[in-house]
Amino acid sequence: MNIVLCGMMGVGKSSVGIRIAELTGRRWYDTDIVITDRYGRISDIFEYYGEAHFRSLETGIVRELADKDGLVISTGGGLVLKPENNELLKQNGKIVFLRATFETLLARVRADETRPLLKDTGKTAERLSELLSERLPIYEAVADLIVDTDDKTVDEVAREIVKIAEAQA
Repeated sequence: MNIVLCGMMGVGKSSVGIRIAELTGRRWYDTDIVITDRYGRISDIFEYYGEAHFRSLETGIVRELADKDGLVISTGGGLVLKPENNELLKQNGKIVFLRATFETLLARVRADETRPLLKDTGKTAERLSELLSERLPIYEAVADLIVDTDDKTVDEVAREIVKIAEAQA
């Protein structure tokens, strides 16, 4: 069984995923890192090929990872918007939605110019609010577990997920 982390950009999916892997001895994969390693910078993919192409690359990675067992998978923020990805991930995984307030997310992403959906908008708060409104119901619907991350350290969040995962095993 895999542990799959989903949630908005800036919520800590990568950091928490790494820590869960350290605590459990599982292998960790970040779908965005796999794409970057294979195809180049995500911002370049968005710019030259568009979001639809990026989303198809994500699905290809999900197909590969969903067949493996005992992984921690940190997903890109928009990966769960495609129902096919959720179906694949649920076949052999528990999806954990890492939730944070808008204020927390904004503080974390405001300084990051590499995020293609926020890049060059000049309206980071507005765009983040739109994305959160669109994605929140989907994250909640696909999640097997919801963990709030506000005012918690990466270690606290990771340990909470590990404890629940072990209890359900």
